Order: sequence, then C-alpha cells, then structure tokens
Amino acid sequence: MPRTKTGTVRRKGHKKVFQLAKGFRMTRNRLYKTASEAVLHAGQYAYNGRKERKQQMRITWITRINSALSSITEAPKYSRFIKALSDKKITLNRKVLAALATNLPNAFKDVVLFSTKK
Repeated sequence: MPRTKTGTVRRKGHKKVFQLAKGFRMTRNRLYKTASEAVLHAGQYAYNGRKERKQQMRITWITRINSALSSITEAPKYSRFIKALSDKKITLNRKVLAALATNLPNAFKDVVLFSTKK
C-alpha cells in the first residue's frame, strides 16, 4: 500500500485559516502560524464583543428610561419606578420601556403614573 501524505488535507485547513485572516495586516494574513493565532484571538474578541454589546444596550435603555422619568414631574426615580413595576406585576422589560419613552412619551407617562399610583 502506498504512503499517503497530508498535502490536500493540510492545504485545505490552511486555506480556511487564510480565508478567515483576510484583511489582517503584515504577516498575519501570509504566514500560517501567525494567521492561525490571529484568527483565534479575533474569534475571542468577537465572542466577547457580542456579550459586551448586550451590556451596552441595557445601559442605553436604562439611560433613556431615566431621562424620560426626569422629564415627568410626578415620576419617581429609576430604581423606585422599576420596583413599582414589579410590585404591580407589570412585566415590561427595559427595551420596551425605552422604546415607549422615546417613541410614545404619552404612553410611557401613563405607564409611570399607573405603576406609581396607590
């Protein structure tokens, strides 16, 4: 039985890494070892970035809700507003509340007044 080499298999793997490293600078898109490391790091950065984007969006929503609350005269502070929502069993998340605050301020004001009335 003849001896087989890893020529086509290895070339296919290297091509995959180089395709992912396209656009990287200097040897990171030309040399396999550095390209492979760069692709691994880039994947890790992308993974972390996807998590961080969710955190940033939550911070943005909270900021928008808080600024909308400050424009309403009889509205409580943000933390008391969120507590009042949970006490009244209103299950609107921060994303929806922020959308209401920016797009439909009158509806947001109604939600605030309903959640804070005794």
